[in-house]
Amino acid sequence: MASSSAALNSAVLRSKTDTLPHETPFFIRRTGFLEVPSNAFPKRSLKCGRRFRGVGVVKSSATTTELKVESGRAADEEGRILRVGLICGGPSAERGISLNSARSVLDHIQGDDLHVSCYYIHYDLKAYAISSAQVYSNTPADFDFKLESLAQGFDSLSDFVEHLATSVDIVFPVIHGRFGEDGGIQELLEKSNIPFVGTQSNECRRAFDKYGASAELDKQGFITVPSFLVQGSELEETELSLWFTKNHLDVKEGKVVVKPTRAGSSIGVTVAYGVADSLTKANAIISEGIDDRVIVEMFLEGGREFTTIVLDVGSGFDCQPVALLPTEVELHCHSSVDSSEKDIIFNYRRKYLPTQQVAYHTPPQFPEDVIKNIREGASLLFQRLGLRDFARIDGWFLPPSAHADYLTDNKFGRSDSGTVVFTDINLISGMEQTSFLFQQASKVGFSHSNILRTVVQHACLRFPSLRQYSVVSSPSLRTKYSNTNNAFPKHHDLRKVFVIFGGDTSERQVSLMSGTNVWLNLQASNDLKVIPCLLAPRTENLSGMDSDTTKSGINSRTVWSLPYSVVLRHTTEEVLDACIEAIEPVRAALTSRLRCQVMDELTEGLKRYDWFRGFDISDDLPKRYSINQWIKQAKELGATVFIAVHGGIGEDGTLQSLLDAEGVPYTGPGVIASKTCMDKVATSLALQHLADDGVLTIAKDVRSKEDLLKLPPLDIWHELISKLRSETLCVKPARDGCSTGVARLCCDGDLAVYIKALESCLPRIPSNSLSKSHGVIEMPIPTPELLIFEPFIETDEIIFSPQSSSGNTHDLLWKGNSRWVEITVGVVGKRGSMSSLTPSITVKETGDILSLEEKFQGGTGINLTPPPLSIISDAALEKCKKHIQLIANTLQLEGFSRIDAFVNADSGNVLIIEVNTVPGMTPSTVLIHQALAEKPPMYPHRFFRTLLDLASERSL
Repeated sequence: MASSSAALNSAVLRSKTDTLPHETPFFIRRTGFLEVPSNAFPKRSLKCGRRFRGVGVVKSSATTTELKVESGRAADEEGRILRVGLICGGPSAERGISLNSARSVLDHIQGDDLHVSCYYIHYDLKAYAISSAQVYSNTPADFDFKLESLAQGFDSLSDFVEHLATSVDIVFPVIHGRFGEDGGIQELLEKSNIPFVGTQSNECRRAFDKYGASAELDKQGFITVPSFLVQGSELEETELSLWFTKNHLDVKEGKVVVKPTRAGSSIGVTVAYGVADSLTKANAIISEGIDDRVIVEMFLEGGREFTTIVLDVGSGFDCQPVALLPTEVELHCHSSVDSSEKDIIFNYRRKYLPTQQVAYHTPPQFPEDVIKNIREGASLLFQRLGLRDFARIDGWFLPPSAHADYLTDNKFGRSDSGTVVFTDINLISGMEQTSFLFQQASKVGFSHSNILRTVVQHACLRFPSLRQYSVVSSPSLRTKYSNTNNAFPKHHDLRKVFVIFGGDTSERQVSLMSGTNVWLNLQASNDLKVIPCLLAPRTENLSGMDSDTTKSGINSRTVWSLPYSVVLRHTTEEVLDACIEAIEPVRAALTSRLRCQVMDELTEGLKRYDWFRGFDISDDLPKRYSINQWIKQAKELGATVFIAVHGGIGEDGTLQSLLDAEGVPYTGPGVIASKTCMDKVATSLALQHLADDGVLTIAKDVRSKEDLLKLPPLDIWHELISKLRSETLCVKPARDGCSTGVARLCCDGDLAVYIKALESCLPRIPSNSLSKSHGVIEMPIPTPELLIFEPFIETDEIIFSPQSSSGNTHDLLWKGNSRWVEITVGVVGKRGSMSSLTPSITVKETGDILSLEEKFQGGTGINLTPPPLSIISDAALEKCKKHIQLIANTLQLEGFSRIDAFVNADSGNVLIIEVNTVPGMTPSTVLIHQALAEKPPMYPHRFFRTLLDLASERSL
């Protein structure tokens, strides 16, 4: 394995940028700036005066996987490197989100003037020093079972704090929920006088408890929602009945919200009807261990939810809060929603996973005086509760039609336009790539790096020992997004890169995550101009064409060139809506005016600091092109296209063919290989001659949708199991990928359910609709005309035990009866000389088929990279990699792709499942894990740059 890894890095994966020194892994400069071509976007003039120079976009530097825990002060020759301790994890159900936040912070603050050390708090509150590579894991479960061997554990939290006191200058806690936002970690740090970002422990405790915070807000003169505290008392039914009556609610059917008092991210939040249902759901929260105190509060019928980030720009302990532009959270209930979802609320899934049930509007679609009230109220609340640095404050706007007369009069939040109610305070807001923090910050001129570094530097102001540091004052930093700055000569011939994502397949949301991640990583390179682009769905086209396969259909497709802030959305539908909204004159004028107001307020506070270099994102507009215009522009600019469109025209050779016709270089395989791999039958036929070489294919039976609808399911079922010689089958679209439409069928009843979904053109099959338990099955759009049936391959379940007998670590259990395990592996290189990365074993958390979320969404799914020796030996793994390389080169792959297969744990032989020529490139995808497993490790920015360079080299 070592020899192949070395060859891979030397022959294929070496970046053309500076090589990475092994001894100083953390101090590599990573800056990059996007200079959008002058004709890419129509410009909107900025009439408000402020500095617009930019902190610059500084990304995390690559590090070795070897964990180095420093015991003394690290410094350059001037002693000015700020050492930041990034702490994630924690005991709450938000541990996965915390890991996502830590990954994003690491990506965007690290540089040659700031060194990040990573730490992880296990759910049992044991602390570990971890390598930055582990932060890119999909979930904590990816490495929980091997923490003792991979990380440096501390015997106690006291030992951990003692280590921090000598190893970091300031701590940045990104633990969401308990121990992170309830004052736990803050109190620990305060006792040892360790500086940290964020609010002090006493104020955290007061703000984190929703019941206590509501009482404090009421005392401070804010309107609050009537609520009742449940703590498991036998007398509570009578008391709650009285509360229902007092608030004019029907004791049997009155609609309320039930939620834990001390849990974040909408965990445990549910709707209840009447006293009995409320107590049942409250006691369920208590019994599940989410919290032992539960709030029952009135459901704000007719209300519209919002959230706003507040940034402190004051000096030291002199608080000067500025609320950014609030975001309206608009909830939609579609006809296809599961009946259990009828009471739509902003729950955990809608907050963190792509869904069309939620749309975000920044600024809100509220009257302007209401937006003013929200901003003023949030800033006042921030100040009166003693919050520090930054926070996110949630609430509701109730228009007059909501009839909110039951809310207290003569308090802050009342106006003729309606009532503003603040309900939740988030001390450590989520910091994923598209989180509210970055959405709102980008609207007022901050890049990811700029806002995070501003928060860190502001926190340093409270500690005299840290005032010498100026982490954003490097004179070499230059503006990336603003075209208003002429301080730097534009003599560099920067390479242009168009990152395209979106489309209209069921994989379009994953495509958005992939494209956003690629864009954010590539823009770190100084020599690139990187422009994000949305391939609009066909429904957006005026022509109404619905075929991707006809020439006229392709030509009718449109592409939007996107400004920074518009990209930061959860769904492609949101991005498209944001494009249309941005160019609507009235809405655009309002946004521009509010943006100027906020930027002026921020500038008033930040202008006093030399380390603040100004805003680095200009107020650009999106621009719409036909796909042919877009390709011609790429040709004129000499751009390389980075394809991140999963499925459809992005993966079937269509987009590749259009780019080839104009001589525009692009990432990934060419037309023929793309067409072959998109067709699973064609893939099998192309590989079937390799059986003697250890590459096996699965028997297949192809049926048309039309034929499936004609015959009784029972007859089809008997015919299939007889022909394929298997009692359990797997069905999948013939020309789609990434788990879309893939299901396990165990009987004719399952087949009937699947055929009915095809007939009804359902966008998804609800969870557990088939005889064997499973998650939601996303269906292809449009419905596939050809389906493949093949034997279902049984693999042995991989189980993680909570603790080993020693009580110190987690065990991985695998019976190994069948000897087959499912793997996914990336291949990278030039045509004919593709190399295999280290395979990952994929672990399914629910059902037998990996869901789209488990494959690509951070915080879900488990991947084991490299495969544990207890499952597959090094020798078998090396044979597996050779077989994977044989597959890649036989299919004439180039650039990069991902191959899914089953591997025999003893022989290393592989049974091919499918090949994805545009694999997922989300922040926590297995490709990142596998690149990090190389020697030396390849961090995301270098990995994606390598893929881009391979595309450019192919065009030479």
